[in-house]
Amino acid sequence: MCSSVVDVGSLSTDELVDAAASIAAELARRDTPDSAAACMEQAEVLARASDVQEGFLARLIAKVDAAGEMRRWGYPSAQAWLRSGLGMRDARAKERVLLARHLPRLSEVAERLAGGSLSLGHAVAIVQSVARLDDEDCGKAETLLLEMADDGFSAGKVAAFGSRIRDVIAERDGTEQAPDDAVRGYRRSWLTSTRSLDGGRYVKGWLNAEDAAVLDGSLGPLAKPAGPEDLRDLAERTAAALTCVLSGGHQATKVTLICDLDTLTGGDSPARLPDGTPIPAAQARRIALSAGVSPLLLGSGGLPLYLGRRARFASPAQRRVLEALYPTCAVQGCEVPGTLSEVDHVDGWALDHGATDIDRLTLCCGWHNRWRHTNPHQTHIHKDHNGRFIYRLLPPPGHDHKPQTLYPWSAGEGRATKAILRRDRAGPHTSAA
Repeated sequence: MCSSVVDVGSLSTDELVDAAASIAAELARRDTPDSAAACMEQAEVLARASDVQEGFLARLIAKVDAAGEMRRWGYPSAQAWLRSGLGMRDARAKERVLLARHLPRLSEVAERLAGGSLSLGHAVAIVQSVARLDDEDCGKAETLLLEMADDGFSAGKVAAFGSRIRDVIAERDGTEQAPDDAVRGYRRSWLTSTRSLDGGRYVKGWLNAEDAAVLDGSLGPLAKPAGPEDLRDLAERTAAALTCVLSGGHQATKVTLICDLDTLTGGDSPARLPDGTPIPAAQARRIALSAGVSPLLLGSGGLPLYLGRRARFASPAQRRVLEALYPTCAVQGCEVPGTLSEVDHVDGWALDHGATDIDRLTLCCGWHNRWRHTNPHQTHIHKDHNGRFIYRLLPPPGHDHKPQTLYPWSAGEGRATKAILRRDRAGPHTSAA
């Protein structure tokens, strides 16, 4: 049996990418070693190789993001492309975009990630820590956080330390009372909201002194215990106070709950929010006791849902029906909630044959609504089994397939497979790093 060494440095980038994909597909088909120790060793080697590969993936994403290439394919952002086009979880897509945008600012992190001496977890923790820093503080933070990684701190510890990195830098440099702190601090208020699997949300953020004073002044009085029998802790009372403020004291709240008549009369079928979140039948009935019930049904005296060419804009009644039908934008893979989308004429109002009728309307996010009508030949329209319109995006002219075609190398037919496995006719030589 003859073997050969392949000079990977002589292969093109396309060949290397295809080879990596083919090797991954072949690895997935292999049985694991019998020895657990061997499995552990191989897992460590493979994990380090994956981290190195992530550095190059970040550079690819950065170029796509900077050039706006994803918009030609119908994706409003790089994150939407990774999430909808490549099937990444939202958290992973955010992480990859953040890495792509900020890794160029961190030369040493980028170099060590590419060289295999820094894990992806540490690189992401550092990138997340410097995302809101200027270039000067970014360099200082990079040095401090890399020192922590070198000292054996886990990625989680580095991330926790990095969350207050500006304070650490100021303390180290003795500039805690710098004159421009108030100005810089005012720009640093931030808030993130991450959805949980059950429809709830995790909220995380930081407010500067001015914004914190506004928050305390608004929520403080409402977060006090309601009486001696109020067993809620401060965190629970604060959440209730925030909800009260946001809803205008429950006077300006509008929550749409969709359910069958059978559910309201004692059935077990769950209701749902417009975004698809299920609500237990018993809870839906409790909500209905103190809420108005608006049946979205057609009949004599029903809601006027067919307006033809007499009106261009959908009526409030039509929008209520559409929000009940479409939890998200009609574009396949787009996750913008229907409640935040625009009403779209499926046939196009400007073409003089679009009608403002409920069965020819759908909901489309603002970006896709404009994109669809400026790229009419890149949308395929069909209906699902529930009669809802689905927009499937087509590739731009000159492309035969969409970039998210799932793993064409799964059969082991990557373009570079033969190149990687070929026998070097000039004789064996040392492979490139």
